[in-house]
Amino acid sequence: MAICAVGLNYAQNLTISGKITYQNKALPGVTVYAEGQPNATTSAKDGTYSLNLKKGNYTIIFSYGNTYQTEINLTESTEFDLKWEKTIESLNEVLVNSVRVKADSPITHTNLSKAEIEERNLGQDIPILMKFMPSVVSTSDAGNGVGYTGIRVRGSDASRVNVTINGIPYNDQESQGTFWVNLPDFASSTQNLQLQRGVGTSTNGSGAFGASLNLLTEAASTEANASISNSYGSFNTRKHNVTYSTGLLQDKFEISGRLSQIKSDGYVDRAFSDLKSYFLQGVFTEGDTYIKALTFGGHNITYQSWFGIDAQTLQNDRTFNPAGEYVDAQGNTKYYDNEVDDYKQDHYQLHWHQNLNSNWSSKLSLNYTYGRGFFEQYVDEANLAFHNISNAGRTESDLIRRRWLDNDYFVSSLDLNYQDKNLVLNSGVFYSFYTNDHFGEVIWSRFAGDSEIRDPYYNGDGTKNEFTIFSKATYKFNEQWQAFLDLQGRFVSYETSGFTSDKVAMNVDQNYEFFNPKLGLSYQLDKANQFYFSYGKAHREPRRTDFENNITKAEELDDFELGWRYVTDKVEVNTNAYYMYYNNQMVLTGALDDVGAPIRETSGKSYRLGLELDAQIKLSKNFSLMPNVAVSQNKNIDFIAELDGQLQNLGNTNISFSPELIAANQFVFHPTKNFQMGLLSKFVGEQYMGNIDSEVSKLDSFFTTDFNLVYRWDNAPMFKSIVFTGLVNNVFDEQYVSNGYFYTYDVVNNGNTETIGGAGYYPQAGINFLLGVELKF
Repeated sequence: MAICAVGLNYAQNLTISGKITYQNKALPGVTVYAEGQPNATTSAKDGTYSLNLKKGNYTIIFSYGNTYQTEINLTESTEFDLKWEKTIESLNEVLVNSVRVKADSPITHTNLSKAEIEERNLGQDIPILMKFMPSVVSTSDAGNGVGYTGIRVRGSDASRVNVTINGIPYNDQESQGTFWVNLPDFASSTQNLQLQRGVGTSTNGSGAFGASLNLLTEAASTEANASISNSYGSFNTRKHNVTYSTGLLQDKFEISGRLSQIKSDGYVDRAFSDLKSYFLQGVFTEGDTYIKALTFGGHNITYQSWFGIDAQTLQNDRTFNPAGEYVDAQGNTKYYDNEVDDYKQDHYQLHWHQNLNSNWSSKLSLNYTYGRGFFEQYVDEANLAFHNISNAGRTESDLIRRRWLDNDYFVSSLDLNYQDKNLVLNSGVFYSFYTNDHFGEVIWSRFAGDSEIRDPYYNGDGTKNEFTIFSKATYKFNEQWQAFLDLQGRFVSYETSGFTSDKVAMNVDQNYEFFNPKLGLSYQLDKANQFYFSYGKAHREPRRTDFENNITKAEELDDFELGWRYVTDKVEVNTNAYYMYYNNQMVLTGALDDVGAPIRETSGKSYRLGLELDAQIKLSKNFSLMPNVAVSQNKNIDFIAELDGQLQNLGNTNISFSPELIAANQFVFHPTKNFQMGLLSKFVGEQYMGNIDSEVSKLDSFFTTDFNLVYRWDNAPMFKSIVFTGLVNNVFDEQYVSNGYFYTYDVVNNGNTETIGGAGYYPQAGINFLLGVELKF
């Protein structure tokens, strides 16, 4: 009987074995193990390895400073050889491992792969490509997804979503906003992106108060390739780009690049975009060294469309744009043809990853960003004295002015990483220095007096220093339990001098010290079910416009997340509940300043409580569903506002721009391997644009549906493949508004003060289309 038991046990043990090489030479010292299993092995001097496992599905991990993993269904003893050159994409991932989390991490997140991006990448900005992700609301000033676009996550606007590119902060250091218009067609150079909702894990730059978004740029290719892509669509929208890669030369070097141009007339009148961008990257890999150097940037010229329209105009003339309007000497209403943003931004990054041994590795990153540009504006009957123009007998004149921003941003960071089969440890330091000049100049005046072209009429500057130190660890106690701990110290100083564009003195000298702990615990019940809990604290300093409004207090957030993940071959479900408690949350008032930037106010105590669910369901070999839904309650606690001439406690009010229901679904049909059709739907519930629950400030709910086609013709004559893509946006021609603004003003009648509310709206395009073809060599 004992002999039979031993024989049965032996029969259940299978072997995965093979050889690991690099540049056709044996690679010893590579740790090989199955995720969640206690046993491990190491490749021998001749590169061979052998690992004993029972029958089942496994994630096999190869660790040599960085890691490479593959999924294997072990039904019999199997051979798996690995050329370490093929792990270059995995090496690319180490550039963001300090800000990213893995699939089983106790952090709420969603990934968007390169393949998913390519399905709809026809010229629209990244926020539009992300609109079907959970809790995401996207909007476009021009109405068609090209030009100025924005994103909100869990009700938090783009300035509160921390964005990094290869781990380098992209948010503007003063406004804390992200301006994708400065990086047109960047999706074409993105390998993948990860959206962490809530506080997430520690990241570089301003704290994540709604979410953090990190993008990884194009991975190096082992084979030479090139492509030409062209698309055309409604509103005379067209995109053209050329990409190339040399492949790995001598198994060490790779150079790749992209040139792009996007133009569009926009849905809104005169809301045209003329966008150019470039991307150039070099990779060197040899032995334990991986170096990635890249430069990318863009030049945008966009006609202004941030003014919006009132309710009556929305009904009668949805595409009307008041930007550039003036009255000439004969009393005719005209529109200035160059009421534009004209801005250039260039980025230079260097990343050096070094394997120190089989467990330890380091990463050094350097960055320089140079931005410069202006907003040009025709001003009817402008005050001459305000613009430093003296003209005897005249106080006003029509003139054209430019408001400039010229800035430099320097970053350095150093990470040290340790990894074995149970422990992953990542520690690092980060330092950044930002400096800028704000100034205005008059380039033409009808009555110029003795002034000269480009005479300045205001000047201001600002500098911001940030130092961050962090350490985070993930430890697997056994096959079921895993813990996560993340400690971050962040130290910020901000100084300004000179004047604002309103010629108000701007003198700030503030320092902030933040401690942001985060922790999490996950439990793997079985192969299909995982549960997790996480807590994170975040702080966030005020931005420049907050200081202009005499707001100096930092915000504070405590974020609690409880989640369940269910994964099988046909169904994947992610469900999480969250509670985000804020102190001094900076909420949008709904109003805009004189350049279209949202104005904020401190709401005191507030919270966001929600439930999110997203799934991927394979109905059959050809059909799949990807639904998601987010239900939330977003409240200011005992909100105080000045109404009707006096301060009033309004009790608990709704936080602005925070719909209680957001849902989406992607229904995808693959009739053949190379042909895909998708019906993509998005619902956004009604939302208030202010914090006083005024009915005037309410945006109606909307439901839109897009239709997507992708066909790949492999081994076409002269080409490796030809990819045809079609996208019909808003198939059912929904007349909807995705964004707007709300303002109040006081009217005095018979000694009584009454507060009146008004609103503006940004209408989005009805049914429209984009068609594209990509030729791959």
